[in-house]
Amino acid sequence: MSEKELAKKWDRCLADGAIKLGTGLGLGIVFSVLFFKRHTWPISFGSGTGLGMAYANCQNDLRSFYMLHSSEKEQ
Repeated sequence: MSEKELAKKWDRCLADGAIKLGTGLGLGIVFSVLFFKRHTWPISFGSGTGLGMAYANCQNDLRSFYMLHSSEKEQ
C-alpha cells in the first residue's frame, strides 16, 4: 500500500469519525432533552456509539488491503 492510499484511508477515517461522533452527540442531546428529562447518559451513549461505528469502519477500511477479495463466484 502506498503512502497516498494510506493517507486517503486515514483522511476518510477521521472524517467518518467526526461525522459519526457529531451525529451521535446531536442525537444524544435531542433524546436527552425530549425523552429522558435531561439526563446525561443518552449523550454519552450516542457519542460512544458513533465513535464505535467509526472505529469499526476504519478498522475494516485499513484491513481491506490484507483481505482477499474475490470478484468471481466459484462454480
